[in-house]
Amino acid sequence: MNPHYPKNGRVILHVDMNSFYASVEMAYDPALRGKPLAIAGNPKERKGIIVTCSYEARRFGVKTTMPLWEAKKLCPDLMIMTPNFDRYRAASKGIFDILRQYSDLVEPVSIDEGYMDITDSFEKGSPLQIASDIQNQIERQLDLPCSIGIAPNKFLAKTASDMKKPMGITVLRKRDIPAKLWPLPVIEMHGIGQKTAEKLNGVGIQTCRDLAHANDIQLKSLLGINGLRLKERANGVDRRNVDPDSIYDYKSVGNSTTLPMDTTNQQELVGVIEKLCEKVSSRLKQKDVLAMTIQLMIRDKFRKTITRSKKLENPIDKKEDLVYFAKDLLLKHWNGDPVRLLGVTAQDVVEKSEATEQLDLFSYKKAAEKEPLYNVLSQLQEKFGKDSISQGIKGKNKKKSFDPKQDTSFNKDFLRE
Repeated sequence: MNPHYPKNGRVILHVDMNSFYASVEMAYDPALRGKPLAIAGNPKERKGIIVTCSYEARRFGVKTTMPLWEAKKLCPDLMIMTPNFDRYRAASKGIFDILRQYSDLVEPVSIDEGYMDITDSFEKGSPLQIASDIQNQIERQLDLPCSIGIAPNKFLAKTASDMKKPMGITVLRKRDIPAKLWPLPVIEMHGIGQKTAEKLNGVGIQTCRDLAHANDIQLKSLLGINGLRLKERANGVDRRNVDPDSIYDYKSVGNSTTLPMDTTNQQELVGVIEKLCEKVSSRLKQKDVLAMTIQLMIRDKFRKTITRSKKLENPIDKKEDLVYFAKDLLLKHWNGDPVRLLGVTAQDVVEKSEATEQLDLFSYKKAAEKEPLYNVLSQLQEKFGKDSISQGIKGKNKKKSFDPKQDTSFNKDFLRE
């Protein structure tokens, strides 16, 4: 047994690219190095939200999701570039190709970060040596910086990678938790957002130490089963495995857009919904899945966001059906305030082969007419195999290797936009 690896347990790395979009642009054009750079949407269409920015820009207080006008006020010399997603996808593919040279157990979680299980990679060196080799190889071959966390599970590895940026390598063991994790405010713990932190603060849970020792009944009452899960995380417990196939798991498909101008024109809003539903429908069909729930997101000029959803009796993927339900949600829940952003998401998606239509008064007759055909299909599949024959055109099979340009199971809409 290699002395650098545990007798029992795992060694997990979390590889997190630093200022990914900005770093890719700097690698493409070295003249941008050392300058305050931000990647943002088209300011002419008011999609001027900072997606990411260089560390030079961050020194002025520029942050991700900050409005462009505010960022320019903090840093008048800020350079603005619109996203080049083809370039970012290509860089992402190169990164994950490198990671797979060190382990077969690589789980991408977004375009610029992923987990690795290197427990069985001891022939390539100690965990620190492997992390250093990965960091150096990505920088040497792609000219991109990254930070890496080393830990016995995914949560601690993710926490560790955030501790030193850019170009950091951090080890976080369970015995380090009282000193390194517990003093932090709960808002800084991975998996806790602003609203959850406010709820925890409201019952006196201010730090990760408070969360680690919180009452189970109180947590479950406050946050449901997620409260107990967060307590486990605060104690360094995370049982999730690194799963290379998880990139194919998706539960929702959505698109959203910021309007060029705030509007109260209902006809314009319906037009935007139709365009969003067309994109969602196209992606559902690409993935060969159907939606059981439709969600509409509305953000007004004051940045107040509401989301409303409707559970469907029958699964759908057609644009017309998506529009029907999304429009109904708009008419029922829009209060008339000027709208800044709209989003449509198909949720609770199921593969077509697994979808069971709930027949109602209007659809049973049409389905009954097809019953003889269904019986024949069932007999053929039973005799020759499930995939021997199917209705319509079956979607493409899942790939064995990850290609961020083709595999969009991250459910990151910007990967397609």
